[in-house]
Amino acid sequence: MKRVAVFIDGNNFYFGLRKLFGINKSLKDFNFQSFANFLAGDSKVVGIFYYNAQLDKDFNPKKFKSQKEFFGKLREIPNFHLVLCKLLKRNITGTNKHYYIIKEDDIHMAVDMVDGSADDKFDVAILVSGDGDFVPAVHSVKKRNKRVENIYFKGSSSRSLKNHCDKSLELTREILKDFFKD
Repeated sequence: MKRVAVFIDGNNFYFGLRKLFGINKSLKDFNFQSFANFLAGDSKVVGIFYYNAQLDKDFNPKKFKSQKEFFGKLREIPNFHLVLCKLLKRNITGTNKHYYIIKEDDIHMAVDMVDGSADDKFDVAILVSGDGDFVPAVHSVKKRNKRVENIYFKGSSSRSLKNHCDKSLELTREILKDFFKD
């Protein structure tokens, strides 16, 4: 039986779900274990890796608390690895306004995929992201005779990434609706 590792770009996943379902569905109600098993098919999920950053507690305490509860639920899933990256605050020039960006998530994902393939921790890497920046990591993983599958949302996928992966699947409302708890 093939061993599968699922690598999820948390920010990309969150906004992809929001685009499909609006605010009617919450990530807290999403069953990541069932989702990973669906993606793996008849293969065995040996790890789920989820990359994100912790929100700024002072900026929005309510969202911070909600995210903290969500992360706590994720940590309860067997073989689930929550990888927290940096959240950087950026000021908008000429205003008192600011925004946040997540840094290091892509590089952490790429390194974990490459290291996992080099250490023979999986046979198939499932990359849940549409970012074309992952193409070099995909090449490295495939050099080690591993398969790489790309799972993406419409409108947020790189054609180059899809072309370099062994298989691709667009996430649709129809596919994802059953992974939410009612």
